[in-house]
Amino acid sequence: MSLLRRRKQPQREQPPPPSDGNGSDHDDNDKGKGPSSSAPASKEATRRTKAKWSCVDSCCWLVGVVCSAWWLLLFLYNAMPASFPQYVTEAITGPLPDPPGVKLQKEGLRVKHPVVFVPGIVTGGLELWEGHHCAEGLFRKRLWGGTFGDVYKRPLCWVEHMSLDNETGLDKSGIRVRPVTGLVAADYFVPGYFVWAVLIANLARIGYEEKTMYMAAYDWRLSFQNTEVRDQTLSRIKSNIELLVATNGGNRVVVIPHSMGVLYFLHFMKWVEAPPPMGGGGGPNWCEKHIKSVVNIGGPFLGVPKAVAGLFSSEAKDVAVARAIAPDVLDSDFLGLQTLRHLMRMTRTWDSTMSMIPKGGDTIWGGLDWSPEDGFECKAKKQKNNDTEVSSDINGENVEVEPKPINYGRLVSFGKDVAEAPSSEIERIEFRGAVKGNNIAHSNSSCRDIWTEYHELGWGGIKAVADYKAYTASSIIDLLHFVSPRMMQRGSVHFSYGIADNLDDPKYQHYKYWSNPLETKLPKAPDMEIFSMYGVGIPTERAYVYKLAPQAECYIPFRIDTSAEGGDENSCLKGGVYLADGDETVPVLSAGYMCAKGWRGKTRFNPAGSKTYVREYSHSPPSTLLEGRGTQSGAHVDIMGNFALIEDIIRIAAGATGEEIGGDQVYSDIFKWSEKIKLKL
Repeated sequence: MSLLRRRKQPQREQPPPPSDGNGSDHDDNDKGKGPSSSAPASKEATRRTKAKWSCVDSCCWLVGVVCSAWWLLLFLYNAMPASFPQYVTEAITGPLPDPPGVKLQKEGLRVKHPVVFVPGIVTGGLELWEGHHCAEGLFRKRLWGGTFGDVYKRPLCWVEHMSLDNETGLDKSGIRVRPVTGLVAADYFVPGYFVWAVLIANLARIGYEEKTMYMAAYDWRLSFQNTEVRDQTLSRIKSNIELLVATNGGNRVVVIPHSMGVLYFLHFMKWVEAPPPMGGGGGPNWCEKHIKSVVNIGGPFLGVPKAVAGLFSSEAKDVAVARAIAPDVLDSDFLGLQTLRHLMRMTRTWDSTMSMIPKGGDTIWGGLDWSPEDGFECKAKKQKNNDTEVSSDINGENVEVEPKPINYGRLVSFGKDVAEAPSSEIERIEFRGAVKGNNIAHSNSSCRDIWTEYHELGWGGIKAVADYKAYTASSIIDLLHFVSPRMMQRGSVHFSYGIADNLDDPKYQHYKYWSNPLETKLPKAPDMEIFSMYGVGIPTERAYVYKLAPQAECYIPFRIDTSAEGGDENSCLKGGVYLADGDETVPVLSAGYMCAKGWRGKTRFNPAGSKTYVREYSHSPPSTLLEGRGTQSGAHVDIMGNFALIEDIIRIAAGATGEEIGGDQVYSDIFKWSEKIKLKL
């Protein structure tokens, strides 16, 4: 009985059921059914519990799982031995070669000549020293390089502070952006993306440190002479080189410029020997006394066609493809994005970009019906028989098919048909002096924030540009003067793009000619060696097919015609861009001609006979993701991690001459192409 009482006790705690009209309750009817009657109640409770699990609960659960996994992986990463990642990589790819610094240290190489790094365009960090109210809290924070976090937080403020004054090419009122100093200025562009870091680390292996290395940081937005006017950068480079030579036993420096830094240092070598106030007053023998070698990496000596596309329509191959895929992102007026127009407004204030407009005109780059690269085939693997393609006819017999000629000399063509037609069939209407028509955007207040010179071109000017049909390197200069006169007027004070007839003419003593190797002489330094090191084997932008853009307010009226294709996978025409051999940014012709021929031996451009060497590095992409950006890359920036290039540089810094590292190393047709250029030397 006591057992029964204990078993029935929980039922007494439940509230009694309601009674019927006769005053009796349901207890008597449900006697003996207690356990079975509780089952529906428990199911109802379970159902209600499940119903309470909401989307917020799912999100919290997912976040918790991700965070737990992240912290677990982070713990394992920090707990594992330092050699474990290398062990995994070697288990997959095989044993890794020693880095060049380790290899050469074992050979006994040690620090000898101090080295000077000269970064190129966009790779040097820039930081804010004074700004407008929207930039509050950014004092001495990087506006360029680093994480770029402020681009996403306040993009229009960032554009405003990265732009220069449209009249002077110097700082805007109330804004001071200055280059980051020291080796950290350009060792990494963003975290994890190296520029100079790999080379610096390998030099350190043989004994180099900060007292034997110097990063010649400068504000790459400014014209070369204006870096001296505003920041005295050229004077600082001169003083630091003299200090490095004096504190390292009189050993001359090895200078290593990259990309636009090649042109900047060309300017410096003329500036340092020129008399003040225009020059540095070092005298005619300064370079001979202080520079052992100039090791140029990816140098755009004669400019790059990519600069034309950038200044003309604020795009290049990759941007044009992205624009075609998602036009609403780059061109839409929705939410006021108008990305390309803001980009054009900003970059057209950077005078340095005009230093890379192609130099030498049609003599170097070719005309309407010829170019030095005639006969180049865009094939990964070539089957050639006297410069013809071997194929089979319907009977299986081999026949020779002449490759379709490419008119690389037409840097800009309006329409694929114009790019391919014989010049005699192209009817061109002269655009120079054409009357610029009215543009409704001229008076539209919504365009004020993204004002470009295209707003003053008008429909008449736009039509005149398109009616000229095809532009060569010579007419490109006139085209840019027509579509952007104020930009080119400012730029023409600092840069020139011709070929000197008489280098002894006093006019060539002006600084505007100093970065053009075709309008200036190398210094009198017969013991100074000049190297041109660059990658080959990567399709590189050489000419463009354009079309008129749909008319809209505040629009950029010209764009690359991404629908223009060559017709097969081996064609050199891809997405409206004609491709040639190069390092993805600089064509072989620009990087190699001066050292292959223009400066080779004693020429009027190299009267002292400084020795020149061409060192090409055939591009080999990484075979796996574990290789990162590759140790055999020939790409314009990735080549800075190329083991063969780094080894050559270390040997030169340790005292080797050009002959001792093997002289010329050539994979392209640069010597053949150079012979086609009829330039008086």
